[in-house]
Amino acid sequence: MRTAIVILNWNGEVLLERYLPSVIRWSKGVPVYVVDNASTDDSVNFIKSNFPTVQIIQNKENGGFAKGYNEGLKHIEADLFCLLNSDVEVTEGWIDPILKVFSEKPEVAIIQPKILDLMNKDHFEYAGAAGGFIDQLGYPLCRGRIFQSLEKDTGQYDDITEIFWATGACMFIKKEVFWELDGFDEDYFAHQEEVDLCWRAKNEGHKVYYVGLSKVYHLGGSTLSNMNPRKTYLNFRNSLFSITKNLPRRKALIIILVRLLLDGIAVLRFIFQLKFSHCAAILKAHLSFYRNFRKMYRKREKANFILKYYITKSIVWSHFVHHVNNFNVLVKD
Repeated sequence: MRTAIVILNWNGEVLLERYLPSVIRWSKGVPVYVVDNASTDDSVNFIKSNFPTVQIIQNKENGGFAKGYNEGLKHIEADLFCLLNSDVEVTEGWIDPILKVFSEKPEVAIIQPKILDLMNKDHFEYAGAAGGFIDQLGYPLCRGRIFQSLEKDTGQYDDITEIFWATGACMFIKKEVFWELDGFDEDYFAHQEEVDLCWRAKNEGHKVYYVGLSKVYHLGGSTLSNMNPRKTYLNFRNSLFSITKNLPRRKALIIILVRLLLDGIAVLRFIFQLKFSHCAAILKAHLSFYRNFRKMYRKREKANFILKYYITKSIVWSHFVHHVNNFNVLVKD
């Protein structure tokens, strides 16, 4: 399969200088593209001067993760896109196991590798870990990560298995599937757009896989840290968007009502923690969700709603009440 590695960049000259060399070194024969999201730093000139083999695509505006990739990928000819964050360090032989699975399993449309923490290399990283899932209320989680609890990598996820969603930090996706789904939903701007994309792919009958034989190291938080109020806003809002779009109507409405109640509890928790900016972020997320509800509801017309949940319990209850921090413990309980 003709493969292209595509890195979305916005004012990331420092990250490109640090992590792009590993991508070039360990991706021999695979063209590397940087899609620049109207950076105001010297990223573009830096790439031209230091990495002449890297091809540059310049977007006219910063449309966030979703629109940035949608615009950039229009100019790339390949059978397979590898969407890679600019703060990822790849390893020797990271691509081969993934291409092998694609060749052996034609029903697979999306794959992610093992994502480890660059600053703590024997632990999984927040964004993706060992493959994403959702629970019965639509909350995303990962093997190796439940909320802020990260597991140590002891080889427990050195497998090849179907998952629910693949991380946008390092996602391989077939070009034909990406455009069949009309790419990322640009109304998300950033955060959880990959969950929505994979959800829509699964509703269309495509499979999403994790390949633990491939590993990369992710710095994480280079765009927004996990505890940034802006990220809280986007995560709470975009999760409600995905539920509205991708579930059967009756189930979606019931889950939305429950989620609104739980979001209220989250506000109280942030108040007790004196994190008032996060309280405001959740309220802002709800207002945006209400304003956009009709628009998101109309997008349901394209969905087939064949989803089956992988995690049949609430991770909120399991984590915050029963203090479950380990994915394998969660699924065994």
